[in-house]
Amino acid sequence: MPMLFKKGASSEKPPHIANGNAFLGDCFTSETDADHQITSGFYRQEAGTPLVYKYDYDEMKVILEGNFTMEDETGYKVTAGPGDTFYFKAGCTITFTSTDYGLAFFVGRRVTGTA
Repeated sequence: MPMLFKKGASSEKPPHIANGNAFLGDCFTSETDADHQITSGFYRQEAGTPLVYKYDYDEMKVILEGNFTMEDETGYKVTAGPGDTFYFKAGCTITFTSTDYGLAFFVGRRVTGTA
């Protein structure tokens, strides 16, 4: 079975999802039943309105460029930059902001297009 490849995916701006400054695009989804699929892609947050997102699946992110400030529902807050990694457990609510922009790669246990 051949591997799959997408050239330059991190340099493309993902599709708009919210507030005029939040963008997310799926790249790959595993080819298995929906209960076991994982999806990867890119998330970009630009300065402006915070994005509040409640996870109903587990997801991990790696910050590639820029900066993010992320705060969970308990008030725990971190500012992250390139190379920082995160694990968001199903059920948590995260508020994402950026002073300029942030770009992250993600992988989550969900089917494509359901973020």
